[in-house]
Amino acid sequence: MIRSTVSAFAVPSHEERKSFISLEKTPDIHAATLASLACMNTVRTGGATGDVRQLAFPFTVAAWNLERCLFPIESAAKLKATGAPLVLLSEMDEGMARTQQSDPTAIVAGELGMSYAYGVEFLELSLGSEIEHSFCSQDFNEKGFHGNALMASTALKDVFLFRLPGEAVWFKDSNEQPRVGERCAIGATVETEDGSFVAVSVHLESAANGAYRERQTAALIDAVEAYAPGLPILIGGDLNTGNHSTNGDFESDTLFAMSASRGFGRHGGPLDQMSTRPSLITRFPDRAKKLDWFLSRGLKIGESLLVSSLNGEGKPLSDHDMVVCTIEGFVS
Repeated sequence: MIRSTVSAFAVPSHEERKSFISLEKTPDIHAATLASLACMNTVRTGGATGDVRQLAFPFTVAAWNLERCLFPIESAAKLKATGAPLVLLSEMDEGMARTQQSDPTAIVAGELGMSYAYGVEFLELSLGSEIEHSFCSQDFNEKGFHGNALMASTALKDVFLFRLPGEAVWFKDSNEQPRVGERCAIGATVETEDGSFVAVSVHLESAANGAYRERQTAALIDAVEAYAPGLPILIGGDLNTGNHSTNGDFESDTLFAMSASRGFGRHGGPLDQMSTRPSLITRFPDRAKKLDWFLSRGLKIGESLLVSSLNGEGKPLSDHDMVVCTIEGFVS
């Protein structure tokens, strides 16, 4: 678990990033490269200093895969409309040509008046997919960062990044989007008027099967339990459930049974309502899928639902809808 925080990441030079493309693509070389990069082994924190008040039950939590975050201002407005004082985001760029070299995490947090923690999931070695090239006005990435974020209207305490176990599936010459990195989770302790809990924003691997994602989830639970023994836990984000299945069967992901055996409930809105849709990047998906969930233990969860990612004019802000839930209190 990574606990070191910075206000700005060290950025590998363009020459260094270019050199990674010609490396031999083995797990050992990938692990050594990952360990050598300061940007992959720190957490960036910033935004508002945080409301001195503790959160009061009940309150809403929002989790959203923002698919690069092409539209940070509009996305922030949709998040603000939920009234959520705690926000979990994934697929957030920083210094990528496809998002105009901007810092969407800082923009969204600024619009919401929140503090944030952001971790780099992947160092992108290309401009992205062929479709994403059409969003680029420059032919290089200033930083090449892509990751996850946790935001709150109160202070985030003891921030951490946990890099999920993986098999370097994106570090291959055959990939359209070559990357250094593994999926990751960003977490922190959040204070309420009735005590503390751990909030975690996570993105599980899409290019994998259910057993792979179960191992990632189990490792994350182990890490969080060691980080804060006995505290209630809320994990939320894109769990990619059913992505390995030809019909998108989320129930085939064994992570649900494993997490239930460890005391976690799941919350993702109506079970018959999928959480993905066509977007400006993902234009022709084969099927709608239910990928986005909360897993909770020690917390009383009320209603959970999906919020459309379409803006007022019908433009999709992401290929994922937002999942929200109400936390009513602690389980006694």
